[in-house]
Amino acid sequence: MSDLSPWLLLVTGLTFFLAGIVKGVTGMGLPTVAMGVLGAIMPPVAAAALLVVPSFVTNLWQLLRGPGLGGLARRFWPMMVGIVAGTLAGSSLLAGGSTRWTTAGLGLALVAYAAFALWGRQPKVPSRLEGPLSPAIGLATGLVTGGTGVFVIPAVPYLQALGLPKDDLIQALGLSFTVSTIALAAGLAWRGAFALDGLALSALAVAPALAGMWLGGILRGRVSPTTFRRWFLAGLLLLGVELFAKAVLRG
Repeated sequence: MSDLSPWLLLVTGLTFFLAGIVKGVTGMGLPTVAMGVLGAIMPPVAAAALLVVPSFVTNLWQLLRGPGLGGLARRFWPMMVGIVAGTLAGSSLLAGGSTRWTTAGLGLALVAYAAFALWGRQPKVPSRLEGPLSPAIGLATGLVTGGTGVFVIPAVPYLQALGLPKDDLIQALGLSFTVSTIALAAGLAWRGAFALDGLALSALAVAPALAGMWLGGILRGRVSPTTFRRWFLAGLLLLGVELFAKAVLRG
């Protein structure tokens, strides 16, 4: 991405500021919002490259704040291996230049995530199934990440279904998101789709993302998280439908 125009800088900064607010209020959603908005105005591979640095910084902060990183890493390493493998394999879709189907996939991922969060009944995963399910969930998450740049499906519903304590859940999400971000960066670099100028612009997005998280933390105490979350997910659902329709009708 060589066109670092004032318009692009402004849109990128505002997008990550908004995404940071969502993450500050809800604890997640930065990559989902960023990919949804930027994916509507640029190729998904370019949007994914911009996502890397702010996503890594914010998720690493979330990961390191938790109480039991060592235990979670030992418990979920098969899932993390699956995420890496799936992302490296799926990154060929983002980097392949066929933006029609990656945009459609991004739209479907947003719709699936928003619909599940709005209307899905929270499933429960028995402990005896965690061993065989974790690698499969990781692989599926990685394929979605590599193909769309969004790494919440199916990792977030799965981790929620395990019934983890609140602090462990937040840290486990941070672990999954951090590994996904690193794997996505590696996959794009491997495919030659992660240029240095994109990395520079991605680094510039850290400041507005952190500012948004700070503001989101303030809003969390003043706005009902349930109300905010409901409107946020409804907007995400509409955005996903728009992206999918635009990609399909393009052909």
